Amino acid sequence: MLTMDRDLAWIVLGATIALVLATGVGLVLDRTVVSSGGRAVIVNMNERIRAWWVMCLTFLASLLTGGVGSVVFFALISFLALREFVTLTPTLRADHRSLCWAFFGVIPVQYGLVAAGRLDLLTIFVPVGAILLAFRGALAGDRTRFLERTADIHWGLMVCVYGVSHVPALLSLEIRGYEGQNLKLLVFFVLVVQASDVLQYVWGKWVGRTPIAPTISPGKTWEGFLGGIVSATLLGAGVSWITPFTPWEAGVLSLVLTLLGFAGGLVMSAVKRDRGVKDYGTLIQGHGGILDRIDSICFAAPVFFHLTRYLVAS
Repeated sequence: MLTMDRDLAWIVLGATIALVLATGVGLVLDRTVVSSGGRAVIVNMNERIRAWWVMCLTFLASLLTGGVGSVVFFALISFLALREFVTLTPTLRADHRSLCWAFFGVIPVQYGLVAAGRLDLLTIFVPVGAILLAFRGALAGDRTRFLERTADIHWGLMVCVYGVSHVPALLSLEIRGYEGQNLKLLVFFVLVVQASDVLQYVWGKWVGRTPIAPTISPGKTWEGFLGGIVSATLLGAGVSWITPFTPWEAGVLSLVLTLLGFAGGLVMSAVKRDRGVKDYGTLIQGHGGILDRIDSICFAAPVFFHLTRYLVAS
């Protein structure tokens, strides 16, 4: 069991205050907004706030268990995200054994490598494993849309498993002068990426006018994008004291994370539009599915892991 230090306690307090304020604003708006269009926005916003309470408490619980809890938590996230992704892919009966290997072979082994701190192997296992799954699919003998089916499974593993697994992998980095504090690095990453998503949503609802890609994600606007990116970058620089980085370094890394997070959200929105659905699932009220909530993490985590490993890990 982890004993929360002062730095993490301040972050938890700040997140709690933000959620309490958001809840209060939502209650006030719920009582004052009467127009049909406005009501729809407020209802969705309050659903998102309630979901954020649940997600933050669940994430906090995983942190309090220490490293093992965080690995299990993100392994479960990968499992649920891959399940959502596979429901949208054109798989056939011939793919069932490959998918079984993916869920009950690739995911446990990948996160086992994360728990063991085998950084050399966890960065290559999923790409190699995906190649072997393609071989297994070929042995099934069904050549119908074989390339499409194989590519879909490969892409799902890379996004839902490979990308996400790099979040708890941050716990295994050896950083001189930062020993025993890697959990705060994980919190920093999640805080910046998720805050960027929330702030882009808030700025977009407030001043958003110009869509970035209206046929892919009509709700993403240039105003929301710029407001969210700048705000989250400043937030990251402001909480540099929980990281091994200077405020300047934390700010630059936060900018990289927010840009990658936006890219992830847009790419995964394009996948949804290609499949003709609005959300990947319905598990999280107001947000859709697990993959709708972590699409930005999937893209940002591997880059942040390797940048940190290059810059400060010994």
